[in-house]
Amino acid sequence: MTRLSVPKMSCGHCTAAIEKAIKAIDPAARVSSDLGARSVAVESALGEQALAEAIREAGYDVQARVAT
Repeated sequence: MTRLSVPKMSCGHCTAAIEKAIKAIDPAARVSSDLGARSVAVESALGEQALAEAIREAGYDVQARVAT
């Protein structure tokens, strides 16, 4: 599982946009967002870089990986 910090994720629209962006590159991905922690956990065959790039393309900054 990959956990990414998305500091500007602040609402349901944000989480939906991020999930849509990830599912566009990996339809089988499982995405879980935590608004309080402003983080996203993703189960995917894709690597962290590809997932972070999809989130960036959706308009959100991605910071360092969140500790598990």
